[in-house]
Amino acid sequence: MNYIWDLLIHAEEQGIPASSITFVPAQSYSPYMELSLNELNATEVGQQVELNPYYRFESLFKNWFHPDLQEDEEMRTVLFDMIIHFLAQIDRYEGMTRREYEIRFVLRDLEQGVFGHEAAQYIGMLNRDEQEQLGEQLLRLYETGEPIALLRQLLRRWFPRSLIYVNRDERQEMLVYLGQPDHESNRAKVNILLLLFVPIPFEVRMYWAHHFGLVGTDETMRIDSIALY
Repeated sequence: MNYIWDLLIHAEEQGIPASSITFVPAQSYSPYMELSLNELNATEVGQQVELNPYYRFESLFKNWFHPDLQEDEEMRTVLFDMIIHFLAQIDRYEGMTRREYEIRFVLRDLEQGVFGHEAAQYIGMLNRDEQEQLGEQLLRLYETGEPIALLRQLLRRWFPRSLIYVNRDERQEMLVYLGQPDHESNRAKVNILLLLFVPIPFEVRMYWAHHFGLVGTDETMRIDSIALY
């Protein structure tokens, strides 16, 4: 990590809210680095982060911390932290494409309950990469109108052993095999996908660790490892 935007991304990946991080001007720093970290290759984010404000923002901060300036030190320190947070967000926005903006808008709608209360609850249980992948697939759903194909792609990405069987002969039925144990984290992922991508007429049957038996397929016909259909 060398830049403030890089640090905030690491914090987000570690589940640390940006509001809990305080930026302060470093007393001792390298002129060739923005962040002043105790370890050069550090990946953990602390609550207080020292940085060299003159690395990229000399024109803004060159007169803020002059040795002869003694007044309003507390106010300057608080304002410094607020401005650095603002600059870090600008950094992140400048590096985003139009598609990434659209994904952020979709995720914001999910979090605010536009897609329903349940979806808002489940989105918070996904990590950052999973949220962005979900947002991308929702945009593709608007563009292609192929919910089952997109559901299959995302399930395979999150659950590599997953399989989807669609029965349209007698009734609208979908059989979903995950190949993973049934626990809270996995169930949150599955539930939000079913809410957003399964067409309304479909009935869904879930199979977690054990596949239902298929005559002629030995892998699904093992004793004590067969789920009933």
